[in-house]
Amino acid sequence: MRVARWHGQRDVRVDDVDEPALDADAVRIDVTAAGICGTDLHEYADGPDFLPAPGDPHPLSGVTPPVPLGHEFSGTVAEVGADVTAVSVGDPVTVNPAVVCEDCRYCRAGDHHLCPDVANIGLGMESGGFAESVVAPEGNVVGLPPDLPVELGALVEPYAVGLHAVRRSALDAGDSVAVFGCGPIGLTILEMARVAGAGEIFVSEPRAGRRALAADLGADVTLDPRAGDAVETVREATDGGVDVAFEAAGVTPTYTAAIESTRHGGEILTVGIAQSPVDVVPKDIAVRERSIVGSNGYLSGPRGREEFGAVVDRLAAGDCHPGALVTGRISLDDIVDGGFEALLGDDGDHVKILVEP
Repeated sequence: MRVARWHGQRDVRVDDVDEPALDADAVRIDVTAAGICGTDLHEYADGPDFLPAPGDPHPLSGVTPPVPLGHEFSGTVAEVGADVTAVSVGDPVTVNPAVVCEDCRYCRAGDHHLCPDVANIGLGMESGGFAESVVAPEGNVVGLPPDLPVELGALVEPYAVGLHAVRRSALDAGDSVAVFGCGPIGLTILEMARVAGAGEIFVSEPRAGRRALAADLGADVTLDPRAGDAVETVREATDGGVDVAFEAAGVTPTYTAAIESTRHGGEILTVGIAQSPVDVVPKDIAVRERSIVGSNGYLSGPRGREEFGAVVDRLAAGDCHPGALVTGRISLDDIVDGGFEALLGDDGDHVKILVEP
């Protein structure tokens, strides 16, 4: 089969490989679509980070480069292992890609999504979604309703990130919200906050197309941080700041803006995972009694279907609009030039490019 694999920085190749073996508790899926994530871009340009380094096997899977990529994907069940009962051949499905150790202090406590040795399908396993087919453990496979286009199941993973972030936050119905950074994750946070009953929602995003999309998805006020003082606008409109600010870029300008736009006693929920240091003034946290809370992915392990299933329900009900996030579709052969390079060099309004093998 054909699969896009990471061989090194800016070295992703579509290779012909044997299909992974199918264990008794595993499912083989013919991939319909897979989304290119910001993490994929980071690994392509600057990795390895979540990927195992050459000569350093992943502690859980034992995988070393070249590593199959693609952790946001959906498709149709092509084959099931002898012990599989949850799905059948022909079922439309998506996959929670996180495979955990089940034995560390976090897994034993039920916090499987914090497992330090997590191996994600498409980042540290023998399979990945940028391929013609993929193998996943039965417990990671999540069914899709028949009336949801299968390719949109590839958006369940980023929406699960947004749902988990909103659930991690202190957001109550009616609370004012600001979202800083409206890439795919910021937009899913926006939609999940709206579904959760948020009051007035502000968005700060420099790209005009993404601001327009945010407005279509429910933002009440969209702000261009390059054209004016977004923080001051938010503070003036909310009598001193929003109840909850979501930071979805992981850079100093959005991080400090999220802090400064939050009311005294409010909360900053940070989901951006860039590794560069950001500037924070301790006084702005301590004296104002603001709280900074991190959010990591989504529930996994035995609870891996919980948030994915909740997202599927919301998509099926029409509460969220995954199709609006799709701004490009490419073939597997075009994944480098039409995918990674296009997104890295994009000053326009791409949000989510789907790879359709």
